[in-house]
Amino acid sequence: YHVARALMARGDAVTGFDVVNDYYDPQLKEDRLAELAAADEAGPGSFVFVRADVADRAAVDAAFADHGPFERVIHLAAQAGVRYSLENPVAYVESNVLGFTHILEACRHASVPHLTYASTSSVYGANATMPFSEAQGVDHPLQFYAATKRANELMAHSYSHLYGLPTTGLRFFTV
Repeated sequence: YHVARALMARGDAVTGFDVVNDYYDPQLKEDRLAELAAADEAGPGSFVFVRADVADRAAVDAAFADHGPFERVIHLAAQAGVRYSLENPVAYVESNVLGFTHILEACRHASVPHLTYASTSSVYGANATMPFSEAQGVDHPLQFYAATKRANELMAHSYSHLYGLPTTGLRFFTV
């Protein structure tokens, strides 16, 4: 929401993509979508919303075909939460691994100039050294959620190497 608002405020065309599941309050998401639609009417930027799941490859491909070409892709969609991953690991594989693969493939085939994606501070696992640093090892995540996000980092690195797709991963921290 905040990224979309900032991009629209500077005049960018934004395509939002979200399944709007109930992991977070769906009403909050609907309210924010209404705000983005109102901002679209007011200008200067524009907003289009695709209600779909990143685990649905056809939906991802259709969004790229119907609303591209994209100058940048900012992929913040994920199944979040450490505790929920203990109860529903398949949801994490579908969203965070399969869904991310669909985003990588769509970016590759559409020749997107840059992909920025969300990772997590959870990839630092049991590292005891503070503050954390990008130079620290992250090969021993302690939760399944963290493992899926670390997989994203490795997948993005591979796509950068194999296909020349520039990627930036952001390791967000919970505050």
